[in-house]
Amino acid sequence: MPSLATRPERQTDYRRFSPAIPIIIDNGGFNFRIGWAGESDPRITFRNLVYRPRHKATGETVTIVGDHDPVLLKYFDCTRSSYRSAFDSNVVYQFEIMEYVLDYGFDRLGVEDSPVDHPILMTECICNPISSRSKMAELLFETYGVPSLAFGVDAAFAYKFNQQHGICSEDGLAICSGFATSHVIPFVEGEPVLEACCRTNVGGYHVTDYLKQLLSLNYPYHISSITWEKAEELKLEHCYVAYDYAAELQLFQKGTKEAEEKTRCWQLPWIPPSQEDAPSEEELARKAALKEKQGQRLRDIAAAKKFTRISELEHKLHGLEDLVQQLDEVEDEEMYSILSVTDYNSKQEIESAVHRVTQSLRKARGEPCESEEKVDASLSEKYPLISIPDDMLTPEQLKEKKKQIFLKTTSEGRLRAKQKKFKEELLREKQNQEDEEKRLENPELYLEQTRVKYRELCERVDQRKRLKTNGNGNSSGGVGRGERLNSVQKERMRLLTTAAFDRGKGEDTFGARDEDWQLYKLMSRDNDDDDDSLDEDETELSRVTTRLQEIDPEFVAKSDLAALQGTLEFTRLRPLTAEDFKINLGIERFRCPEILFQPSMVGVDQAGLDEMTGVSLRRLSSKDDAVKNRMCNSIIVLGGSSLFPGLDSRLEAGIRQIRPYLSPLKVVRSLNPVLDAWRGAAAYATSMQFSTQTFSIQDYYEKGESGLKQYQIKYSL
Repeated sequence: MPSLATRPERQTDYRRFSPAIPIIIDNGGFNFRIGWAGESDPRITFRNLVYRPRHKATGETVTIVGDHDPVLLKYFDCTRSSYRSAFDSNVVYQFEIMEYVLDYGFDRLGVEDSPVDHPILMTECICNPISSRSKMAELLFETYGVPSLAFGVDAAFAYKFNQQHGICSEDGLAICSGFATSHVIPFVEGEPVLEACCRTNVGGYHVTDYLKQLLSLNYPYHISSITWEKAEELKLEHCYVAYDYAAELQLFQKGTKEAEEKTRCWQLPWIPPSQEDAPSEEELARKAALKEKQGQRLRDIAAAKKFTRISELEHKLHGLEDLVQQLDEVEDEEMYSILSVTDYNSKQEIESAVHRVTQSLRKARGEPCESEEKVDASLSEKYPLISIPDDMLTPEQLKEKKKQIFLKTTSEGRLRAKQKKFKEELLREKQNQEDEEKRLENPELYLEQTRVKYRELCERVDQRKRLKTNGNGNSSGGVGRGERLNSVQKERMRLLTTAAFDRGKGEDTFGARDEDWQLYKLMSRDNDDDDDSLDEDETELSRVTTRLQEIDPEFVAKSDLAALQGTLEFTRLRPLTAEDFKINLGIERFRCPEILFQPSMVGVDQAGLDEMTGVSLRRLSSKDDAVKNRMCNSIIVLGGSSLFPGLDSRLEAGIRQIRPYLSPLKVVRSLNPVLDAWRGAAAYATSMQFSTQTFSIQDYYEKGESGLKQYQIKYSL
């Protein structure tokens, strides 16, 4: 929120001022200004904020008041500290923070030690609560020991300052739009009429925050660059108040040339990508040689790994063969003692291991492997109890026979799966070899045939999936149920209908004969056939898809197309340019300041500036029309938020709509909407009668809060 600005230097002429010269403090919600009475400008101005960053080296927390200093950023981590203000809207309520601000303000002014032996004139908001004024008086009297104190409304001092320069008259209206709130204050004979004042909780802070929100929504990729400080800068530089908001909005919606001229651009930092020249032939040759060198290195590594693998398998095979030969030469008693020191339980297991290692060795050398049938050809030898009838076995042998049956069944199933997989691999390799031969003969014809085959397989798989999913349900359109069922489902329906018809003839005896259960076998086989055909098509589709991905660089699989379409809008298909880092301010230029006239745009159900003027005039029921006409003929605009171009003309147009026909009306801007409050207070404190308007420390100890409640200065001295 605070901008990067140079911190104010400490004044050195504090001792030159007489104790009778008052110190002027303009305690605003945005800036804190302090100086001497009679001077034209304040000595010290800084942001009315406090933050507590940590030292980067020691981690110690310090309290810093006011603006950021670029020098402090080298030593303190200011990014993780939150800023705190003593104000709630425009009323001081955090006096611990206010004490830090006053300490810093008096130190910058040159006060070396307490007490502060000068009278103080401090500004406050209109109708400031007595509790806030009492706490502020307690802080100044008891902490700083000031001799006397005076409170005055900042807008009233600014109005009197402009009155002295002939900008406004004694009877008039002050429309003050500040940082957090906006006020309308009527003046009669130079004095504010407090009971006729009006206030709205919308000010410059809300305009800046609204602009930041709109830009963040329109440009979410640059939200880190749209900080509060930058939004404040853009507001002060580009925003304006539209004379007719609806007409201005239509102008931008139509996209006319005038709207383009009113649009402003903010160019974010952007570094163009470096333009690389096309590589030369020498560079291409160097890269090709490097690529070939890397490929040869990978091939050498693969060859070394293959040689190591073959050596390990040969060594293991020789060991197993020696172990088998040793078992052949010894008796059965010695065989068990030899097996006890190995990981095998029988000679058959060692022979199976020899076969497996032999197969692995053949595969590592690239030789064709033997059929898996030879590997487990001795299953009957491994499970001898299976062929023996049960009546010839003992109970323990029966248990062992069941175990061997289970092991044999599992081994046979595993063997069949291996054989099936082996055959599928051989078939796939054969098909790939035939496809490669066709491709080499005519690449274009082969590619087109493969694409056609891919589309046919996709349609066939999708149709089978639809029939399987929706075959028994209702579908839209005029297709009958018989047309939606495939041949397998029709046969299954026929079998079920035949069984139901046979049951309806008489007694239900279904299941009494073995032939009845053939119905379930037929239905199950048909279903399996249907699933098997679907699996075959999906396998072939997967093979064709892989083949197309290898030979067709433009091919995109159907399964990847949906995901690609879902992420297509997030895919950046072009390099970033300066246009991508440009933020346009069009409607936002006048839409944000419009909340001063329509606070409901940001959720504040209160009146705007022009409507508040009418409310204040209606509250002056005791005044006649002549006084109101004189007041409307002297309307002055104050405050930092009144700097928007077009604000005074918009106010005049809005107030004219609520005033009688041909009644006098004049809206002017103050000499300096930001500094007039401090300058008016500094001029007020130079009057000889100023000492009669102060609240002394003796009055504070004698009267206390009740005296402050009745205290009210007179602005027309």
